[in-house]
Amino acid sequence: GIGGGFTRAGTGCGDGILFANNEKATMQNLNDRLASYLDKVRLLEGDNADLECKIREWYAKVGPSCEPRDYSCFHKEIEDLQNQILCAAMETNKILLNIDNNRMTADDFRVKYETECGLRQNVDADICNLRPVLDQLASCRTDLQLQCEALTEEMCCLKTNHEEEMNCLRKRATGDVSVEVNACPGPDLRKILEDLRCQYETLMERNRKETEQWYACKVEEVNLEVITSSQEIESSNKQVTELRRQLQALEINVQAQLTMKENLESSLAETECRYNKYLAELQSQISCVEQRLAEIRAEMECQNQEYKTLLDVKCRLEQEIQTYHCLLE
Repeated sequence: GIGGGFTRAGTGCGDGILFANNEKATMQNLNDRLASYLDKVRLLEGDNADLECKIREWYAKVGPSCEPRDYSCFHKEIEDLQNQILCAAMETNKILLNIDNNRMTADDFRVKYETECGLRQNVDADICNLRPVLDQLASCRTDLQLQCEALTEEMCCLKTNHEEEMNCLRKRATGDVSVEVNACPGPDLRKILEDLRCQYETLMERNRKETEQWYACKVEEVNLEVITSSQEIESSNKQVTELRRQLQALEINVQAQLTMKENLESSLAETECRYNKYLAELQSQISCVEQRLAEIRAEMECQNQEYKTLLDVKCRLEQEIQTYHCLLE
């Protein structure tokens, strides 16, 4: 009985000592863990302080993430670039409008030139048609002159023959003639010859007058035709001269318009090249600005992400510290 009680007593005492030892070990373990956690907390607080210093420095350099960055300088530059682009577009539209107007003017001058060329061709055709008429009139005039000369020669021949016949008749009339007539006296030959001569001279005078009248009429007709032809030729020459002058003026005007068109085209090409270069420069500047904005935006997003990560770490650390404080209490 004594051994059993001792055993129980010893047993109870061993259990108490074991419990006390376990409690001490548990407390020691908790103290060790608390010490390690406190070291970790101090280390994390130091890191957190460093991170907060870095965040404050970054805020001091860049600015708070909650407030948007001031891009007013970029907005001014972008607005200036947009205004320049609008001005360049307006200038391009004006140049295109001037080109369209010049093209319409050139088309009008081309139509006028073609019309004048058609008129010139018609006048040349009329002149070519009048040349055979002029040649015909010249040939008619030559024929009439030949006929007039032939009639003049014929009239001279008739006059010569008439004079020769009259001389022969006079010689016959005035010659010594001895005629013996047994019958009664015949008719007076002198009187008969005088009558014949009067009749012949009357006939010659009438023929001469008729020939002169016919010749005068023909010469007058030929002169009228020549005068009319000369007037027509003179008017045609005046028209040709006027048309040549107009053609030269139109050619000079067309040449001037072509020169002006070439100058405008060269100026347009130069302006387009210059504005294309300028627009390319503006586009490159805009691309650089957009790239910078994209880089800044990406950097801000990365920094925001890092800040959120740091805030999460800080919150977790604060929660663990609060837990440890609760455990310590």
